[in-house]
Amino acid sequence: MLHNDQDKTHADLTEGSGLNTETKVPAGLDSKSLDAIFGVKLDVRVVLGRSRMPISELLNLTKGSVIELDRRVGEPVDIMINDRMVARGDLVRVQGDSLGVALREIVKDFVSDI
Repeated sequence: MLHNDQDKTHADLTEGSGLNTETKVPAGLDSKSLDAIFGVKLDVRVVLGRSRMPISELLNLTKGSVIELDRRVGEPVDIMINDRMVARGDLVRVQGDSLGVALREIVKDFVSDI
């Protein structure tokens, strides 16, 4: 039962959507506004690793060159949104030769900022 707009939660406004969260929704935000927010697309990057090299080495790269990364096989990859790490996960194969990421952990610093 809802008493007023301030008592609405994200779960109340998305009932039946399959989302399971109890995030407080600011007063005056209705389900139509919430749907508009949920429709915003964000760039999600998965970082396999990093490497630093001098420009001279970079200029000598050719087809078939291998760039060594700072990660080992089996280590989790970083999941980034707007240049912030939000989670870590493991590379997995999905539907044939496609790659995906199975979430291993959500970065706590990111969650506390929301």
